Amino acid sequence: MQQKKLVVFTGAGISAESGLKTFRDSDGLWDGYRVEDVATPMAWQKDPNQVLRFYNERRKNILEADPNEAHIGIAALEKHFDVHVITQNIDNLHERAGSKKVLHLHGEIFKMRSEKNESLIYPIIGDIQWGDLAEDGAQLRPHIVWFHEQVPMLEPAIRISMDADLFVVIGTSLVVYPAASLLQYTAPFVPVFVLDKKIPAISRQGPLIKIEQPATEGIRELERLLLTDWMG
Repeated sequence: MQQKKLVVFTGAGISAESGLKTFRDSDGLWDGYRVEDVATPMAWQKDPNQVLRFYNERRKNILEADPNEAHIGIAALEKHFDVHVITQNIDNLHERAGSKKVLHLHGEIFKMRSEKNESLIYPIIGDIQWGDLAEDGAQLRPHIVWFHEQVPMLEPAIRISMDADLFVVIGTSLVVYPAASLLQYTAPFVPVFVLDKKIPAISRQGPLIKIEQPATEGIRELERLLLTDWMG
């Protein structure tokens, strides 16, 4: 029997439970940095060294963090479903937990790219320094989709969402667009499960199952529901 396609859409909330901070933790500040100062093209033009320092530090934070029960639980669902993870997160915790199919909407912190050619992407070993150049001679920058930039992986994410048999939302407030629009591309009859300690407002006609718990706790209830009621 062919496995059902289970699409899991995750946001900052799932990584926060591994101890990783977000810009939404405290009025748009992250360890004293404003979004506008480190996560926009304007910030890169104004002070690229500060931007590089910020992401080099974030990379160290992520290396020190471990996948939590929610990451591990999502990976375990691959035994029963064709699981596709679409994440807004730039960390690699899904991969480290064992998930095989992970699409990063907003880039990956362990990759870097040419500031002039977004298709020239390389793995990062260590830090990015000012003066590190891509093969086209341009400065290397984090492979991150900053605010005010296009989201190249949006179209592939939409196609995955349109084909979902089951759709799960974990740890996202569904307020950052265009990522939050993915839910609109699921078929009306597709069951949508929302797992969060604070359920965001969702308006849809089809089945909507809410699990109002932190991801690391609610993952067990999600697994139970999926395996009991939605396998066939």
